[in-house]
Amino acid sequence: MAAGPTFSREKDQASRLRQLVHRRGTHAQMVAITSGKGGVGKSTVAVNLSICLASQGVRATLVDVDLGLANADLLMNIQPRYTISHVLSGVRSIESVCVEGPGGIRFVPGASGRSELADLSEFDRRNLIAQLRRLMASTDIVVLDCGAGISRNVTSFALAADQVIVVTTPQPTALTDAYATIKSLHRARGDVSASLFVNMVNSRSEAGATYQRLAGVARRFLDYFVADVGYMLHDTAVELAVQQRCPLVLRYPDSNASACVAAMAAGLARTMPGRRHNDGFLKRVAGLFA
Repeated sequence: MAAGPTFSREKDQASRLRQLVHRRGTHAQMVAITSGKGGVGKSTVAVNLSICLASQGVRATLVDVDLGLANADLLMNIQPRYTISHVLSGVRSIESVCVEGPGGIRFVPGASGRSELADLSEFDRRNLIAQLRRLMASTDIVVLDCGAGISRNVTSFALAADQVIVVTTPQPTALTDAYATIKSLHRARGDVSASLFVNMVNSRSEAGATYQRLAGVARRFLDYFVADVGYMLHDTAVELAVQQRCPLVLRYPDSNASACVAAMAAGLARTMPGRRHNDGFLKRVAGLFA
């Protein structure tokens, strides 16, 4: 059967993207922050991690791709005029919706309360991922605040990233859903780099035990290594910062929770591939059109 016009256009698009990959490299890294279930502090981690990275001289861009349920803007007390929905509709480019965020970060606001964003078409997902690629030329790291769960919207963005950080708490339901997320990502792309961040723990030992529990299950049943990227102690400063709509690490920089996020950022900054040629993200984007 002869290839139809739609198939031909997609192949042409793939060819052009692959040519771009070979012509142009990028030093930027993309990190996706996700979780198995909501309510585990995923957006809080994404916002404060971005600010901590910026404080270490890293050019950080935070993108809220929790489509339809975005709330990173609330955590930073930002009232954007344009959001990612304007990018998807073709009204604005992704660069033009970027705003200056607290602590020296750039921020691409998401959209909340838009049901049509919760179930994007495959074309729209690919288009948005290609738009995200354009940010890579002017930043060192793009932090994606993804949604929770294993919907296609979530996994598409997570799988396009260089690294996925899954946020969980020690609660059994959160751990079960975190494992389901890691399992889904691993099955979709065997070489995905997944790490675990344990939030709302009472001690370092509780964080370690929680990590070992999930990592052990992944090793036993998936033959897959999950890295330990850190933890955040349970701290009333977190709730206060959310209520005050000010990022934790700026409002309460001396809190235990802020120290935990700063340690995570320092570890991530040390391993960033920004000092060497890295075109892995571009190759993955091109692969989506194959």
